[in-house]
Amino acid sequence: MAIRENFSYTDMDEWLNAKRVTEIECLVPDLTGVARGKILPRIKFTEERGMRLPEAVLGMTVTGNSPIGDDAYDRAISSTDRDMILKADPTTITMVPWAVDPTAQVIHDCYFADGSLVDFAPRSVLRRVLKLYAEKGWTPLVAPELEFYLTAKNIDPDLPLAAPIGRSGRAETSRQVYSIDAVNEFDPLFEDIYDYCDLMNLDVDTLIHEIGAGQMEINFQHGDPLGLADKVFYFKRTLREAALKHDMYATFMAKPMAGEPGSAMHVHQSVVDAKTGRNIFSDADGNASKLFYQYIGGLQRYMPSAMAIVAPYVNSYRRIVRHTAAPINLQWGIDNRTVGFRVPVSGAQDRRIENRIIGADANPYLALAVTLACGYLGMVDALEPTPIVEGSAYKMPVELPQGLPEALQHVRGEARLREVLGDRFIDVYSAIKELEHQEFMTVISPWEREHLLLHV
Repeated sequence: MAIRENFSYTDMDEWLNAKRVTEIECLVPDLTGVARGKILPRIKFTEERGMRLPEAVLGMTVTGNSPIGDDAYDRAISSTDRDMILKADPTTITMVPWAVDPTAQVIHDCYFADGSLVDFAPRSVLRRVLKLYAEKGWTPLVAPELEFYLTAKNIDPDLPLAAPIGRSGRAETSRQVYSIDAVNEFDPLFEDIYDYCDLMNLDVDTLIHEIGAGQMEINFQHGDPLGLADKVFYFKRTLREAALKHDMYATFMAKPMAGEPGSAMHVHQSVVDAKTGRNIFSDADGNASKLFYQYIGGLQRYMPSAMAIVAPYVNSYRRIVRHTAAPINLQWGIDNRTVGFRVPVSGAQDRRIENRIIGADANPYLALAVTLACGYLGMVDALEPTPIVEGSAYKMPVELPQGLPEALQHVRGEARLREVLGDRFIDVYSAIKELEHQEFMTVISPWEREHLLLHV
């Protein structure tokens, strides 16, 4: 479901007039999920109906650097630093709740000069996968569950993070999973978040306290993957702004605090027949269909090659550790939270699969694109899953890549994912992530200084 269903440019102009908007934040999600773009006066936004940004904006690491001397990257991104043409998607127009003056924000799609979509832009990658589903007469539905930590402000990156101070004047020091009182410690913040989300039509659903100290989870109502990716993109930005207003940080790092569980973006996914609306994961008699099992088979077959996308940073792999509320393998089970792919107990029409491998740090567009791509390949290639796991999958061997370099080798070499996601996207993305890893390797950690400096 889009933020504003079936909105045209005319509808958008009328909406901007009614809100008396004076400025527009024109946003483009880059490969890291960062909002890039420009702030335009309302008049210029209406007159120009688009803007331009260098193509290289979509080819940068999280530190803002670009690969040099990578042949595949150089073939994908022009060496002349040419412009992309950006066009607003009117269905994404919404207010900026924290702005002083009436300000709107709108997400843009990226185009080449010939009018074709920039194929390595995150929204374009997701659109490409959704088109494959549409050609089969299928409509995928998703429901993200996004975990995050609230922390005390930390202006020195050399110092570890700490839980924030709540209304009681004390920080959490013990596990408060599902505690209502622990959530109420931050009532003023969450009241602002719900107000902001209502104003922005983000359709957030349940808020719970997760396992970690200061760790929360927000759930989104199920709907169209592109619309949900837009909402997750907006929510991350909104939560960070609301937290700053209350003198704390909000972070979606996969593993921000030592000794605490990591943060995931669990994604529930199902597929319906585009004509009838029937869930194709169930047969007419209500039992699980062949396509349901094949979808799981696709997730199992291709998720190791997708890890660089759903676990995109060196920090991401600190979360994928046995007995830390995160999956370590590709097993599946019914109502089993120790597996990578959980099937919640449900009726036939609601039958769905929860991918629990994706990290909260993943770009929502790319994460949804690649998990749907894995399931799609499972269905079209008729892949069978492994036997169901009845007990704890934590006792079973690790089956997922254990670091970014290993994950990048997988994604670069997986021909079927290249076909679905696009060669240029894989080449650009892999080059960026390899550079990020190189940058990380230039930093010496406190652990190395503590244990190696005088002992080796």
